[in-house]
This record gives sequence, C-alpha cells and structure tokens, in this order.
Amino acid sequence: MEERRHLASELALVLVAAVWGFAFVAQRAGMDHVGPFTYNGVRFLLGFIALLPLIAARRAAVRRQAFAAGENLPPAFDRRLLAAVPLAALALFAGATLQQVGMQWTSAGKAGFITGLYVVFVPVAAFFSGKRTGARIWLGAALAIPGLWLLSAGADFSIGKGDLIVLAGAFFWTAHILVVDRWASRVDPIELAAGQFLLVGLATLVLAFLLEEPGVAAIRAAAIPILYGGLGSIGVGYTLQMVAQKRAHPARASLIMSLEAPFAALGGGLILGERLAGRALAGAALMLAGMVLAQLPARKRPAGGLEGAPV
Repeated sequence: MEERRHLASELALVLVAAVWGFAFVAQRAGMDHVGPFTYNGVRFLLGFIALLPLIAARRAAVRRQAFAAGENLPPAFDRRLLAAVPLAALALFAGATLQQVGMQWTSAGKAGFITGLYVVFVPVAAFFSGKRTGARIWLGAALAIPGLWLLSAGADFSIGKGDLIVLAGAFFWTAHILVVDRWASRVDPIELAAGQFLLVGLATLVLAFLLEEPGVAAIRAAAIPILYGGLGSIGVGYTLQMVAQKRAHPARASLIMSLEAPFAALGGGLILGERLAGRALAGAALMLAGMVLAQLPARKRPAGGLEGAPV
C-alpha cells in the first residue's frame, strides 16, 4: 500500500515536471501579444491569487488543531516573513525577468535546458559557501557546461544573446533556491511563495507600464498562455509539488523534476515547431546527463554536504 502511494506521488511529480516544462512554451507564445514584463506581471499576480484559497484552508486547519488541543491560536501573521519574502522576491524577480526577456531571442527548449542548470549551480554555490560537494556534482558540471556550448553555439560557434540572458537568469534561480532553502523550514512555505509572487507581480507590472504599453486587448489575446503560466504553472504546479513531495522519495523526486528540461524541448517541438538537431541535440543530452548526475544520491552523504540532496 505504501509503495503504491510512493508511486502515485512520483507520477504526480512527473506531471509537475510536464506542467513546468510546457510553461516555457506558454512563455514564448504569450509574447506574441504582450511584452515580457506584462506577461510576467500578470501571471505572477495570478499565481498569488491561486494560492490564497490554499493559505486560507491551511490556516483554518491549524486553528482547528490548536483549538482541539487546547493550545493558544497561532499569530495571524508571522513577522519572519518580513525578512524572508523580500529576499526571495528579489532573486525570483531577477531570475524570472532575465528568463522571460531572454526568451525573445531563444527557443523554449533551449531556455528549459539552460534554466535547468540551477540543478548543478546550487550545490556548486554551496561549495563556495563552505559546504562539501561530492564528486558526482563536479562531474555533472563537467558534462553540463560543454553541453550548454553545444546546445547554444551557432554556426560561427558563438552563443546567442537570448541564451546568455537566460543563463544569467539561471544564476538568480540558484540564488532563489538557496534563499528558499534557508527560510522554508522557518516560515510557512506556501505563504512565502504567495508573498514573493505578489511582490514580483507588482514590481514587474510597474516596469511593464514604464517600458511597454500593456493593454486590455493585448492581455486578452494572450489570455491562454498567461492563464497557463499563472494558474497552471505557478498555482497548480506548485501546489501539486508540495502535496506529492510529502510521500515521494527525495532522491527520486529531484531526478523526476529534472525532466522539466526535456518536457520544455518536447513542448517547443510539438506546439511551436522548434527543433533540436545535430549538435544542439547532443548538447541537450549532455546537459540532461549532467543535471541528473548532479542529483544522484551519494552512497554515504557527508556531513554538511549537498551531494545528491535536493535543495
């Protein structure tokens, strides 16, 4: 029975990886009608709205449990969020903005693989902060970096502008993961997510009104990609991940989530007609191998190390 529950949770995580991978297609399609700041601003606010019912339900459950146990009711607001939310929002804003802007000049498939490099970057960054990093992670990086070059280099062996911008965003996704890792065990992770979505959505819309011309007609034309990016990718995807990871094996869960990159390439090919051929396909294969290798669990996890540990 327990094994079936683990299997169901892991299948749910495959669905999450697919939802997030196909979100790259929605991000590309949305910019046929609106600018990158308008798209991100609206979808992050939708993601915030999507999490409000979940937060209300969780708070009600906590209050019922406290009342039944005869304990004091928890405070209405956790003041620690005042420190956690701005830090997480800043990293998320930079990562999401660079990713969305860069996707104007690169494909959904390439963006998915390049963004997925955070799987390698996170433990490498932890190494420079004093934590031990296992050999698998360094080998994964050794595969992923040349894979990035093969995937992105053009006929003249130069990497395109869009790929470089998305790559810069991957470093901020890494920072975001490290910030969330620091605070998620101290505050409610759903409230942390909702708070950062609200701040990122508002800040991005300010830039949209300054740098673009967001209009109701254009937003309506991009409604399906925006709804998918906001309610699907952020709302449903994030919530399903939280539920599924309660029962999934941590090592297998991190490996399954690496499938986000090939799902992005699959979606780009099926929906947008994008193709990864020859050198680019070999580069994508190397990057995926490096990402998976970096997440493989060590036989014996060193104290304070991150080898094989999802962050």
